[in-house]
Amino acid sequence: MGKIITIANQKGGVGKTTTAINLSASLGVLEKKVLLVDIDPQSNSSSGLGVNIRELEKTVYDVMLDQDDIREVIIPTKFPNLSLLPASINLVGAEIELVNQDSRENRLKNVLDKISDEYDYIIIDSPPSLGLLTVNGLTAANSVIIPVQCEYYALEGLGQLLNTISLVKHNFNPELDIEGVLMTMHDSRLRISNSVIEDVRKHFQGKVFKTIISRNVRLAEAPSFNMPVIEYDVTSTGAQNYLALAYELLRKHKK
Repeated sequence: MGKIITIANQKGGVGKTTTAINLSASLGVLEKKVLLVDIDPQSNSSSGLGVNIRELEKTVYDVMLDQDDIREVIIPTKFPNLSLLPASINLVGAEIELVNQDSRENRLKNVLDKISDEYDYIIIDSPPSLGLLTVNGLTAANSVIIPVQCEYYALEGLGQLLNTISLVKHNFNPELDIEGVLMTMHDSRLRISNSVIEDVRKHFQGKVFKTIISRNVRLAEAPSFNMPVIEYDVTSTGAQNYLALAYELLRKHKK
């Protein structure tokens, strides 16, 4: 059975979608079969892999709300070993529509359970909120990666996220674990960047990834070319960072 990891932080601009795309692509390059699941109404993970979301007939919305066959909605990408369950703007209304549905927190889990043994990794890109879509992502996952930017107020709001993770673990998914906290947007020239890393490591003890994602021009440019940074410029710092993260994850799961 594949390992399901949700990337979550209700704070926007912390590198959540960047991590979802580039970790998935890096695992694919390392010959792991990967499914990226986009449950963010902004659909940036979908468009970031070159998918025209306006032309899609079916998306994760149809799978979660109408219980359409997930295998008919998953689409291949042009990147090695990487498939996508795409999102669309329809998800904006999904939280309201899910409120009165039976087993509303388990909608994503129920569909991913059907195909989880077909992949080595399923990576879920959740919205920058703590609503029902994110709760679905956490309920479906084995673990969660929390991206935290190396800037002032990095820890702000993390208490709410940790409380949500705790509630999901208690009520819906007792197996849910924190895979790790990922430091993003690091600038070694700034003293604050290194200070934030120290604070986060103290706060989360051994739960912080050794890999740190640096600020990188190529990493920022890659989405505008609709490709992961490892395909855009494999020699760039951003590509090497996410490859290192993928290796770190694989080593951890071999234990």
